Amino acid sequence: MCHSLELSIRHDSVGIHLGDDGVEFLLTGKLVRVRMVKNRLKPGYLDPDSDAWRDVASQLLAIYRQAPGRTRAEIETELADLLGDGPQQLIYHGLAKLLEDRCEYEVASSLNPEQVREVAFRRSAEAHRLKASLQQPFDRNAVLREAANELGISPEQVEQSLFADLRDEQRILRFDDCTPEQLIHRYNVALAQAVLLRSVRLEIRVWNLSTARFRQLIRQVKFRQLIVTVKPVNERAGGYLLTIDGPLSLFSSTQKYGLQLALFLPALLYCPAYELTAEVLWGSSRRVATFTLSATDGLRSHIPDFGVYTPPLLDTVLANFRANVADWVIDAEPNPQPLAGSLWLPDLTLTHTPTGITVFVELLGYWRSIPLEQHYRRLSAEYPGRFLLLVSEQFRTDDSGDGLLGDGIYRFKRTPIAQEIAKLAAKLIQK
Repeated sequence: MCHSLELSIRHDSVGIHLGDDGVEFLLTGKLVRVRMVKNRLKPGYLDPDSDAWRDVASQLLAIYRQAPGRTRAEIETELADLLGDGPQQLIYHGLAKLLEDRCEYEVASSLNPEQVREVAFRRSAEAHRLKASLQQPFDRNAVLREAANELGISPEQVEQSLFADLRDEQRILRFDDCTPEQLIHRYNVALAQAVLLRSVRLEIRVWNLSTARFRQLIRQVKFRQLIVTVKPVNERAGGYLLTIDGPLSLFSSTQKYGLQLALFLPALLYCPAYELTAEVLWGSSRRVATFTLSATDGLRSHIPDFGVYTPPLLDTVLANFRANVADWVIDAEPNPQPLAGSLWLPDLTLTHTPTGITVFVELLGYWRSIPLEQHYRRLSAEYPGRFLLLVSEQFRTDDSGDGLLGDGIYRFKRTPIAQEIAKLAAKLIQK
């Protein structure tokens, strides 16, 4: 018996849900199928209309639909019999990985395996020391009995619980089902996301966008904390150019940032017309390559289309303001505003009905991380007396803006107070 262990959190029934925020749905490096053709990266997308691939997806789904109540090890054994070791097994394993990540797991024990191991390994170490000093044989059953007495359980329960939280012993609690076509589409998106994890820089052109769709896209950019500049192009067609720094352009936190960039992609797929061009450092030699993606590639987003979705905190501000403030009209659909050669997308506008003067409002919550002082100075130069930043105490700043105060700054703890916002806005327009 070994004498070390990894500690885990105490739960009566530990649920491991890997479906949050899409993070789990990224393919691991060895499962990524991408060719390089004349310095251009070509992911090995699958045809969702192929009867052959639909059949493969259906067979894999059949296994996972019967998975609840079984262990990881049992499922992997059945998968090994199905997948084999043929030339296309990389694809099969990639599809299976995406299905595995749609499972919720639990530890098959009502006891805390960490606590059981701690007691059992300590008793084992004591028995080994006694054996060395008194030259007595090591009695494994005696160790289990002593551990059971200390824990107030049976020796059989000690043995069953020792490694119940290890990966192979985790039981599948439930499976988030999907169709074969959805699985194939998800696989194709995962391949594109894997490429973006190695990107240095992206240019994304979007057009034929409604204001609501563009706003939703920019909200995703903000939520993912991506470093982006936005410029209008072909304004007649509602076109914009987004230039985004890739993870390999940064000096630190590239893995976290790359993940956020990959998770932004499904939101882009809802745009009716887009072209993405990425500069990528590919392979162990970090060879410079180009990756392109457009609406004609047929990738389909797997996340819900929230369309004109408004974040809950903004909804709260809107409702409170309309219920408690007179002389101001609040609007959650302001148009993009030019700012220092780029575009600024405020979250709200406040229009003073007696004068017709408009104040632009931007909400900076925990999901944002921008250089606050720099942002404030740019707005002060171009929109003096016409902007208000609502800054949460949970907001993460990248510069000395933590202590920044000014007429255009309103700091709040949990929810901005509508009357305070109106008071500050009135003070701004009186200057």
